Formats: sequence, C-alpha cells, structure tokens
Amino acid sequence: MTNQHPIIPPPELVQSWYDDKTDYFMDMIRAAQWGADQELEACCEWLEDVDCDDPQETAKRLRAARRPKPPSLVEQALLAIDTAVADDRLSADVANVFRQALEQLPG
Repeated sequence: MTNQHPIIPPPELVQSWYDDKTDYFMDMIRAAQWGADQELEACCEWLEDVDCDDPQETAKRLRAARRPKPPSLVEQALLAIDTAVADDRLSADVANVFRQALEQLPG
C-alpha cells in the first residue's frame, strides 16, 4: 500500500515549485490548482464508466468513490493477519483465533 494520496503533489513537483523561488502564497495556489485538476480528471474518468439514469444516485456514488472511508481498525487488523499468514509469519491456526476475536468486535 502506498502512502501517497492521489491529491498530494509528488515530492518532485513540490521541489520544482520550491526551486522556482516563487513566494509561499503562489506555491499554495499552485498546489491547490494541481489538486483540483487531479480530482477533476479522476471524477471525469469515473463518470466515463458509469451509467447515469438518476443524477442524485450518481452523485452519491461519485462521492463514495472519490472519498472512500478508511478501513476500520478491525479491517486493518484482519488484513495484517492475512498478510502475516501469507508471509509465513503466523500460523493459520493462530490467525483463525485472532480473526474470530476480531470479528466479534464492532466496526
């Protein structure tokens, strides 16, 4: 999993803005414009793949696609268990005990 959010400018781009020796205010404007452009392009790509009979439902689905909720702590823990089993760092039997315990927790 990457830590780079698609709306955060890549470090190379930020460095290029810094190297331009413009003022901080202009860098903020550039960053905001870049992020808005990235979001617009992602939304347009999403819309190309969607049937739109109900604009309100489509807007709801677009919002969910572009602002997904982060996985819950339980979901993250279950993924960590799966990864540990796949990497042979945890036995399947022990993993099942942890899964059963986690699945009883809310969230």
